[in-house]
Amino acid sequence: MKILFLSHRFPYPPTRGDKIRSFNMVKYLHETGHEVVVASLSRSAEETGQCQGIKDYCHEFVLCEINETVQNIRMVSRLLSSDPSSMGYFYSGELQKEVNILLKKYDFDIVVVFSSSAAQYVEHVTDIPKMLDFCDMDSQKWLAYVDYKKWPISKGYALEGRKLEADEKRLAKLFDLCTCATDFEVETLEQYKTGVATGYFPNGVDSEFFKPTEAQYLKNRICFVGRMDYYPNEVCIVNFCHDVLPIIREKYPDVTFKIIGAAPPMSVMALNELPGVTVTGTVDDIRDHVHTAEVMVAPLVIARGTQNKILEGMAMGLPVISSHLAARGVDAVIGEHILGATTPEEYANEIMSIFSDVQRRNKFAVASRERVLSHHNWPHAMELLGENIEKTVLEFNKKKKAG
Repeated sequence: MKILFLSHRFPYPPTRGDKIRSFNMVKYLHETGHEVVVASLSRSAEETGQCQGIKDYCHEFVLCEINETVQNIRMVSRLLSSDPSSMGYFYSGELQKEVNILLKKYDFDIVVVFSSSAAQYVEHVTDIPKMLDFCDMDSQKWLAYVDYKKWPISKGYALEGRKLEADEKRLAKLFDLCTCATDFEVETLEQYKTGVATGYFPNGVDSEFFKPTEAQYLKNRICFVGRMDYYPNEVCIVNFCHDVLPIIREKYPDVTFKIIGAAPPMSVMALNELPGVTVTGTVDDIRDHVHTAEVMVAPLVIARGTQNKILEGMAMGLPVISSHLAARGVDAVIGEHILGATTPEEYANEIMSIFSDVQRRNKFAVASRERVLSHHNWPHAMELLGENIEKTVLEFNKKKKAG
C-alpha cells in the first residue's frame, strides 16, 4: 500500500516516548513492504539535521522547519477561541501546503496519523481511509494538571483540557478508526461515544538494547529516568525527595537517589542540595547510570498512557516501583512483575523491602524482564498495528457502501 504518515513531532531520531512509538510505526510499515511517505515538523536546524536518518525507513519524507516564536504566537492567539492552543502550536501553513501537494501527487491507499495534533492536516480528506492513533488522550492529561497548578494558571489548564477534549471528539468522527496505546486510553476514547471504531496496540521496548548487565549495582541506590522539563516528572520527583526519602533515610542513612534525565529545571536542580541526591542532567547513555541502581521508581501522580521509562527499567532487569496510576499503562501485574505504591509510606516500605531482601529483588528483576519480553515487544505491537490498518480500510469501505 501507499501510505501517508503524519506526525506532530518528526519520528526520528527515536529519542523520546512519542517519537519512539511513531518511529517504530514507520519502520514496521516500511519493512513490511509498504511505500511510506512521512510528513512532519522540525523545530530547529539542528533537529532538521538529525531527522535525515529517516530516509532509510521510508519512500519519501517532507520536513517543515518551524519557528518557536511563531508557534507560541499561534498558540496564544487561540486562547480566546474554541480551538485548543496546542493545536495552534503544532500547526504550520507550510506543512499544510506540502500535505496537500502529496495528496495530489500520490494515490494513497491510507492515511495514518500519529497524535491528534497532526490530525488537523487531513481532517478535510474524505476519499481515503484514515486511521488516527491518539496514543494517549491528551485532554485528560491537561485536566489532571489542574489539581497541581496554582490559580489562575489552573483555570488555563482546565480551559485547554475541555477545549482539547471537545476537539478529540470532533476529530475522531472524521476518521475511520482511532487507536490508543493502552486499554485504559481506549476506554476513555469509547466513553466519548463518537460511534467510530477503536483499536489498540501497545508500546514496545528494544529489549536487546535495554537488557541486564553483569555490572554490580550499588546497594541502597534508587534511580528515576525521564525528561525533567516534563511537568509530571518534575512534580513527582520533587515530592519523592521531600516526602519519601526522609522515611527511608531513617533506616538506611546511606540511601542514594540518582535522577537521570535531560533539561532539569531549577526546582529539580535544587534537589542536588539534599543528602544522597544526584541530578545528572543529559547523559550519553542512561543504561550506564540505571545499572548502578538497586531499584527504579516511577512515582508519577499525573500519568496517561505507557511510561516508557517503566518498560526500559523492566527490560534492564530492575525491580520497578510505580504509582498505581502510571502502572495502568503497563501490561504487568502489580505484585508479580512490578510493585505499586501510592502514599510516601507505601513507597518507602516497598523500596526498603527490596533493600533488605536480595531474593525478593532478584525475583522482581527476573519477572519484570520476562513480562516485557512477552507483552511489550515491538514485533507483537506492530502486528497489532497491521491488523488495525486492515480494519481501517474495512471500516472505510463499509461506510462507502452504506453511503
